[in-house]
Amino acid sequence: MRYLAILLLAPTLLILGWAYFSYPRSLPRTIARRAFDTLALMLAAGAAIGCAMVAYDATQLPEVGSFGRASGAIWQQVFPVLIGYGVCVGVLAIALLLRHLLWRHARPARGASR
Repeated sequence: MRYLAILLLAPTLLILGWAYFSYPRSLPRTIARRAFDTLALMLAAGAAIGCAMVAYDATQLPEVGSFGRASGAIWQQVFPVLIGYGVCVGVLAIALLLRHLLWRHARPARGASR
């Protein structure tokens, strides 16, 4: 059951990774930028999976409630997904800012002759 949280996180990681890698189209697509993007995606996925595993282990199951033994046990799966998603978005946001700072001046000026 430990890896169910990762299975729940995987589709979101794939969609965020595709969106990060594909946009914006206005920045130059050089080998250096693709290497930076690949490294950022690997770092975001690794951090999200690692934090989700730590959050799974840290989640305390609630006491048996009036609804039976399983009441509230879903949070052991949901909490790691929320943590992993937040970490992934945070790493990709930092990478977006760095990517914009590194490659914003590489664009050709508007109106420049070819």
